[in-house]
Amino acid sequence: MKGKAWKFGDNINTDEIIPARYLNTSDSLELAKHCMEDVDPEFPNKLSVGDIIVGGKNFGCGSSREHAPIAIKTAGIACVIAPSFARIFFRNSFNMGLMIFESPEASEKISTGDVIEIDIENGQIKNETKNETYPVRPVPEFMQELITSGGLLEYIKKII
Repeated sequence: MKGKAWKFGDNINTDEIIPARYLNTSDSLELAKHCMEDVDPEFPNKLSVGDIIVGGKNFGCGSSREHAPIAIKTAGIACVIAPSFARIFFRNSFNMGLMIFESPEASEKISTGDVIEIDIENGQIKNETKNETYPVRPVPEFMQELITSGGLLEYIKKII
């Protein structure tokens, strides 16, 4: 996993990830067009597939809506890195097939525009721009299976 970093602060809530005014649709492509637009109106237009969001503490706080990780994933974001995630966002991300990583050090030191590479197997985030490496909390094998399958529903279809 490798991409350009987009840095956001602490307590980014689900209304900032996908504003409530767009929740009248379940079309993931429509949701992706508005990802993070209340924080940065041009954000959806700046992205390239494979880019990475780097958030601050308590990323994804707020409501329990699944639209937030869907919007991020469908926008082409490869993953989100933060020191901590709101618990419901944490679970919804894996259920929707969005990879997330907890790394306080990476979140602190990565800047917007840095090129980041994530080595899941070795639990490392490499900042190629700054030539630094940060540890990442291991992702449990079952959670990795959810991501590989495309989310909880696809995982269940596979095992049935």
